Amino acid sequence: MPKAFRGSYTVSITPFTPDGSAVDLEAQKRFLDWQIAEGVPGVIVLGTTGEFLTVTDEERRALVATTVEHVAGRMDVLVGTADAHTPNAVRYSREAEELGADGLMIIPPYYYTPTEDEIFGYYKAICEAVSLPIMLYNNPVTSNVDMSAKLVGRLTRAFEQIRYIKEASMDVARVYDIVEETDGVMNVFAGERIFESYSLGAVGYVNPYGNYIPRASHRIWDFLVEGRLEDAKRIQRLITEFDHIIAEGHPTYGHQCYSKALAAARGYPVGDVRAPLTTFARLGAEGRERLERILAVIARLDALMLELDGRMAAE
Repeated sequence: MPKAFRGSYTVSITPFTPDGSAVDLEAQKRFLDWQIAEGVPGVIVLGTTGEFLTVTDEERRALVATTVEHVAGRMDVLVGTADAHTPNAVRYSREAEELGADGLMIIPPYYYTPTEDEIFGYYKAICEAVSLPIMLYNNPVTSNVDMSAKLVGRLTRAFEQIRYIKEASMDVARVYDIVEETDGVMNVFAGERIFESYSLGAVGYVNPYGNYIPRASHRIWDFLVEGRLEDAKRIQRLITEFDHIIAEGHPTYGHQCYSKALAAARGYPVGDVRAPLTTFARLGAEGRERLERILAVIARLDALMLELDGRMAAE
């Protein structure tokens, strides 16, 4: 039986060389070492934050192979293998399994607004091709479809690989609905509203914050599980504060650009975003000012984590 996925996973950036022409595999290794050193239990590569739509098939293979080989079992590695064309999603999923990934995260076919039967057929084709655990990804904003709890239940009953879902529909009650619809078989990972999701039965959290605050972003979930709710709330308040600053610049996709700029500011340069996204360099003085404001909040978060770690050591 595969091990259970639990806790707060970083949906990670894809490092590019300074000119954006290639994936920077050495930067990826340094970034992964940082995640491991900070105690992050897992990364998900080639998700939205990983700019999966901008990488070539050759770059995808090299990134997954390097990640799996370098991590060497020290944390979980999930791979985003979605594609609007089902045969491509099947091919990417097979490749991830061959390269040694621990699991897959797969959003429904985007743009087309597929029916529930079409979504079912998409996942059926993937499940018939691989045996890895699959994390569904429900994000109506990016996929243009909202997978209902009943559809999730149908998929869970039909395919034993489908036992996880990142639920990011902005309807936090959906967490409870999915748990009930699947009789507790489906393991829900929060995509937002972490406190409410945990209280309604979520077992983990998938987030972009681990790209620049890896310790805080995974410890917040640990604190919830440990019953340290006030400590988790203190972390969440600061995350919300700088999240609002990021949203001022780009409400939907600002995390790709700022995740990379913030990772670099934290000592792990990973290049910039690829077109059509706006590079941090092109944000100019406004972007730099916003970055400084975010870093000021992160400095307060770092101080908080030292305080919380010190208290734990003293107990």
